[in-house]
Amino acid sequence: MHGGPFNLQTCTRAIAMAASASFLIIRCFCLVLVVALLASGASAQLSSTFYDTSCPNALSTIRSAVNAAVAQENRMGASLLRLHFHDCFVQGCDASVLLNDTNGGEQNALPNAGSLRGFGVIDNIKAQVEALCPQTVSCADILAVAARDSVVALGGPSWTVPLGRRDSTNSSAALANSDLPPPQFNLSQLITAFGNKNLDPTDLVALSGAHTIGQAQCLNFRAHITEPNINPTFAASLRANCPATGGDTNLAPLDVTTPNTFDNAYYTNLLNQRGLLHSDQELFNNASTDSTVRNFASNAAAFTTAFTTAMIKMGNLQPLTGTQGQIRRNCWRVNSS
Repeated sequence: MHGGPFNLQTCTRAIAMAASASFLIIRCFCLVLVVALLASGASAQLSSTFYDTSCPNALSTIRSAVNAAVAQENRMGASLLRLHFHDCFVQGCDASVLLNDTNGGEQNALPNAGSLRGFGVIDNIKAQVEALCPQTVSCADILAVAARDSVVALGGPSWTVPLGRRDSTNSSAALANSDLPPPQFNLSQLITAFGNKNLDPTDLVALSGAHTIGQAQCLNFRAHITEPNINPTFAASLRANCPATGGDTNLAPLDVTTPNTFDNAYYTNLLNQRGLLHSDQELFNNASTDSTVRNFASNAAAFTTAFTTAMIKMGNLQPLTGTQGQIRRNCWRVNSS
């Protein structure tokens, strides 16, 4: 075997010739190499230590900026968490949601227009990180880390964020409209939408727990006020700020109990038919996810474990790695050539 590297192509030829005993050792070595190559290609290329050498202060810089933004406005924590979710559900976690595209980009899609927030915070973080390490830390990774730090800033759990995502060069309103589950979805539709992203029903219930913080617009919960599976007193309190007509942008907390604290009160609210959105209450409505909601309502640790596990799974959705995509200099636009 002289005259070239011992690579996969060489192995293929050797394996084909391995009928004779003289090639048995080569065959065994080649099979091991093939399996190793396939395994490395299939495994995730993200790593929690991705920036340890190239930008060692990146994570602390992101954390400080998120803490400052949330201290100024509690709601910002929920907004940054939602940005990460809305990014990952549309063509993977690639910061496509941040592209300021007036020609059919995700920001103009129905689930996003007029409701996504936090772009200025992300731009500020990106500017700080670029000053430290030019064109090194992706906007997609900033979103993933900012989501984690937002949860922690509001009293929730922490988790290790795998890093190494790169940024996309395109954004699609059509995909956002088709892939992001709207608040009027029933349980079956929610399970399907999350299943399409390789997230199971437990992940669905756990990730919905992000609604323990943040607010929703009247437009998105008006119809639920008149549905039979809502606490009448709760419905009446909502109607005061969300009339049958008008007031579409009026806000109500997704978790009326502890709206600015990341905890498991969201699930207790569902047990008492105090879910703000139709899609919230669908998780506890005499169906298959009822037992999971009960478990999370009674066991905060179970919720924490399931939520952090689901966030890591979601953060691994179709990341661009290696030489795919780019590291944007500004999160809101593609790098010019």
